[in-house]
Amino acid sequence: MITRRNFLRTAGAATAAFAVGNTLNACKNAVNAGKSVAAAVVTPGTKVNVALVGVGHRGNENAKCIEATGLANVVALCDVNMGAPHTLEVMGMYPGARQFKDFRKMFDEMGKSIEAVFISTPDFSHFPIAMRAIKEGIHVYCEKPLCRTFHENALLIEAAKRHPEVVTQMGNQGHSGENYFQWKAWTEAGIIKDVTRIDAHMNNPRRWHSFDPATGRFPEADQMPQTMDWDVWLAQCMHHDYSLLFDEGNWRCWYDFGMGALGDWGAHIFDTAHEFLDLGLPTEVGMVKAEGHNDYFFPMSSTIRFRFPRRGNKPACELTWYDGVDNFPELPEGYGASELADIPSVDGKAYVPQKLNPGKIIYSRDYIFKGSSHAAPLHIIPEEVEKQLQDEHKLPEVPASPSNHYENFLKSCMGLEKTRSPFEKAGVLCQVMNLGVIAQRLNTTFKFDRLSGEIIDNPFANALLTGIPPRKGWEDYYVL
Repeated sequence: MITRRNFLRTAGAATAAFAVGNTLNACKNAVNAGKSVAAAVVTPGTKVNVALVGVGHRGNENAKCIEATGLANVVALCDVNMGAPHTLEVMGMYPGARQFKDFRKMFDEMGKSIEAVFISTPDFSHFPIAMRAIKEGIHVYCEKPLCRTFHENALLIEAAKRHPEVVTQMGNQGHSGENYFQWKAWTEAGIIKDVTRIDAHMNNPRRWHSFDPATGRFPEADQMPQTMDWDVWLAQCMHHDYSLLFDEGNWRCWYDFGMGALGDWGAHIFDTAHEFLDLGLPTEVGMVKAEGHNDYFFPMSSTIRFRFPRRGNKPACELTWYDGVDNFPELPEGYGASELADIPSVDGKAYVPQKLNPGKIIYSRDYIFKGSSHAAPLHIIPEEVEKQLQDEHKLPEVPASPSNHYENFLKSCMGLEKTRSPFEKAGVLCQVMNLGVIAQRLNTTFKFDRLSGEIIDNPFANALLTGIPPRKGWEDYYVL
């Protein structure tokens, strides 16, 4: 069993080994050991040659969205469980694409013929696939969250900066919808200003809600599917025996593999607030509530408070995250009905409306706003106030999006647009969530130095910025 004592010893060694006491400076000063590789040049009017890594479950839905753009030519499919039932549909869509179980072999054999890669694998394995692609000069679309640790996000941000010829996009699809353009228009018009408080919430039942928090160990090993390459699935992570409670999307439940409800939904709920309010990184992160806390998987419910300092002429802001089926934020007077965003299905299963659907409440000097997730627009509450502003023509027109998120990425590969959620932007949003997960895991509050990139009052939490070292054979992915 991993205890805090022996983990801290291991993580402390990792911190020394990777020289990330100052995580951000370490990335800036890392030795560029790889050769500079020119990014694939895509001619406008032609299709982008793409590889899909992770083709079951969420990857299946992404494949259909990519196909609908008419801008992609899928030349390679990669999945550690290629041939399993959940991969067959995508395999049937692209019978001419070469198939791989190991992304490393795919890049070795087809790197020069792949122009862009779409990554739809579990959270923890995003990092090595995206890093390899950037080093190969291949454009990268990666599902959210980008990386499981703060340090991995910092490295990926720096890699993207060093290779500006490589187009990057994180899959928070709402960044190409109405909510994004509304935030921009309403911010420029002064409708959204002087925001001091945001309550973000996701109160749906999660897979780990059926687990027993009193359990003091990882699950027992299960019989591995014959089609599974478990060693590649683990990627850089420490070894765990195969278990169905890790596989088939269950990885999101465990600190070792996923980022819980916050990592799953945060980038769909408060991403536009983070960007247009210039929130950056917080100065304090802490648990207000952690019901069913344990050392292995996420709490039954969590309330996490992020404090952001004053930024130029923008006041200090407090963002509070609520998850858990009975852990709701206070609803202001006149809130009205809980609206539902156009949430993508997973494995063909539509989202089931809840008592309080995922969303946020934003408190500014002049108005209170409510919004759902993804691309759902904001509304001023009570609704009479918004109606009055509309009647007085004080609300600016919100322009239509010129492209959805997949089109935006593929057109950016062609040089026709710029991505709306590049790694340099999305990575910082993910680092906010990384800090929240550290607070969840330790059930604690800590202070964070935005300049040095360190947790300054909790050595154990600071070690978690990096986490356990990668397995042998995966170290080179952590060298820029």
